[in-house]
Amino acid sequence: MIRILLFAVLSLLSGSMFAQQIQIQLGPDEIGLNQAWTISVTVNNTQLKSYDNFPDIEGLQKRGTSSSSQTNITNGQISSSQTIIMTYAPVRQGVVTVPSFKMKVNDQLVSVSGKKIKVGAPVQAQQNDPFRSFFNRDPFEDFFGRKQPTEFVDIKEDALLALTTNKDEVYVGEGFTATLSFLIAENNRAPMQFHDLGKQLSEILKKIKPTNCWEENFNIENIDGELIEVNGKRYTQYKIYQAGFFPLNNQSVVFPSIGLEMIKYKVAKNPSFFGQSRQEDFKTFYSKPKTIKVKELPPHPLREVAAVGNYKLEEHISKTELKTGQSASYDFTIFGEGNISGVAKPVVNNSGAFDFYEPNVKQNITREGGHVGGKKTFSYFMIPKEPGEFKLGDYFQWIFFNPQTKKYDTLKSQLTVTVSGESQKNQSIGSNDLGSFYDRIEVADNSPKTYSDSQWVKWLVNILVIAGTGVVIFVLLKKRSAS
Repeated sequence: MIRILLFAVLSLLSGSMFAQQIQIQLGPDEIGLNQAWTISVTVNNTQLKSYDNFPDIEGLQKRGTSSSSQTNITNGQISSSQTIIMTYAPVRQGVVTVPSFKMKVNDQLVSVSGKKIKVGAPVQAQQNDPFRSFFNRDPFEDFFGRKQPTEFVDIKEDALLALTTNKDEVYVGEGFTATLSFLIAENNRAPMQFHDLGKQLSEILKKIKPTNCWEENFNIENIDGELIEVNGKRYTQYKIYQAGFFPLNNQSVVFPSIGLEMIKYKVAKNPSFFGQSRQEDFKTFYSKPKTIKVKELPPHPLREVAAVGNYKLEEHISKTELKTGQSASYDFTIFGEGNISGVAKPVVNNSGAFDFYEPNVKQNITREGGHVGGKKTFSYFMIPKEPGEFKLGDYFQWIFFNPQTKKYDTLKSQLTVTVSGESQKNQSIGSNDLGSFYDRIEVADNSPKTYSDSQWVKWLVNILVIAGTGVVIFVLLKKRSAS
């Protein structure tokens, strides 16, 4: 019995998996200038969890998305579908080319072939169109002889565009997170949706990014609703833009008021059974301006170069038992919350006991949970030249300012290495002895000389030239007389 039940469950699961389908459907081949064109993404028997941005099409303008879902039960079998629809509006008459594109839906890449769309003149309502006349009139009104135009009313929305920050005051170099969100209250009754968000966002970013800050963009790809509570009131939050900022100087960071245009529908005052229930309209929402105060760091000799954040040290060495003349690798890793990109290499105190080479650098930045952090590794090669026991903390140090404790702190190596073998100092000196010839270079007079300082050289050269010329003439004359 258990086996039968297990087989039945597995059969249902496998049937459900095979029944999952993803379809992307393009709109018609011909439309009028006043008609809409759509791209529909439909997922069957599963939830539409994620999808890429719809393509930008030259000649068509995005007007926003809408969604629908459907569930059917037939002979005890449950099937469902969920659809997201992007609506486009033509901007001119002519032929519009929809290029081939790919969309990732629920982490599955779907390829879509392009097509050409013919955009004609605006389409007029035809009285003899049975489908149009059927959906644009109310048969009950016709039956009772009442034909009145539909009146649409504007319902007051309970929504706002908000720019928020997790801090109101920071030090120079201290990070804070700014978030631009559209919030819709739980009891909101006004239907709204985004439209042309890509184009609007490019203009928003030009205004919102402060020039006196380093930016770490969280790169929001999909705008999904998230339930939050503000002052005891529940909202659905749609994050449009989020980034971490690190002030480069003590000037205040100012975010201006930002506008976002939304599609807001007017609702039919007396909706009929078959008549149009809503009418598309637009409204621009504005955020409040926001200012972040920036404070100077406390006095310190390295205040101008010290990093700001909450950091810790992680280190690794290939071996702690070394021999003079043999190389070893050492990793100095700084990790924590802060501007990882701005973390400079530690100060290395060179001495005659070691040769330290310039490090290789590797960094990993994380942006999650409204915070920016990560780690940065400096990988050194070092060669010990003197035997003995050495604390690497005497050689590797990194100073930073911790805004939580409001104090400067130093990350120092906690490792100790033991070096055995003979001293390499004398060998280093011997390898630099290049011989007596090069020793004489240091004491030789290399000041420039002119011929005026040695007149006898000039006379000697002239005599040799004249003598040579005479020999050549003599040889030529002798050959001529012989011939």
